[in-house]
Amino acid sequence: MRFRPCIDLHAGRVKQIVGSTFSDDAPESMSTNYSSDRPASWFAGKYRGDGLSGGHIIKLGPGNDQAAVEALAAFPGGFHLGGGVNETNAVPWLDRGASHVIVTSCVFREGRVDEDRLKSLVRLVGRKRLVLDLSCRKRDGRYWVVTDRWQKFTTLEVSPSSLDVLSRSCDEFLIHAADVEGRCEGVEEELVRLLGEWQGVPVTYAGGIRNMGDIDLVRDAGSGKLDFTVGSALDIFGGTGLTYEEVVAVHRDPP
Repeated sequence: MRFRPCIDLHAGRVKQIVGSTFSDDAPESMSTNYSSDRPASWFAGKYRGDGLSGGHIIKLGPGNDQAAVEALAAFPGGFHLGGGVNETNAVPWLDRGASHVIVTSCVFREGRVDEDRLKSLVRLVGRKRLVLDLSCRKRDGRYWVVTDRWQKFTTLEVSPSSLDVLSRSCDEFLIHAADVEGRCEGVEEELVRLLGEWQGVPVTYAGGIRNMGDIDLVRDAGSGKLDFTVGSALDIFGGTGLTYEEVVAVHRDPP
């Protein structure tokens, strides 16, 4: 179990946003937990100093390219890069220093996996440099992948069979529990158990972690297989539930 740090960018600034409230159409309804005065490169340098590779930079909407470029320059090869990644810009982002690119909406069309687009991306960047974001929301007792800022449900259920199929085309999965993302109200334990029971490529879980007890839950319910990321609960993002030093210690010496 590893800690995967994050840099979420909105309008060029490092922010922590309640995931289910994010909307391009109604920005006034968006709930922001934290907005930093420090540049993205400061966070990247901190992660580099602590040897925390494999984290992710997520560009939430337009106006974030320069901040992302600066963060990648501060920690070359240290981040996966996501947010608007497609066939035209995937290689340039790798050239700018991302170790992997993260894709979601690009590989879906009309709510279904577009296998031609996915194959095209694999040919373009290689399976070992591709991360699939299968962030999901619960409906009718099951978890469904959501796209378009986590607002649009697809027909793809997060299940062992779908993970088996898609893992043939990627190096890792990034999975946010979008309903609890940014709320610091606890993790989606059912989702964590589902992911922990699956045998396959690395999976990073995100969503709802508020304290060390939740990290322990992810470890135990996830059978020690899941990596995790923490945002709003961390003190470096204005949170009070976890210190950055605590989480780095978990990464270095897993419980």
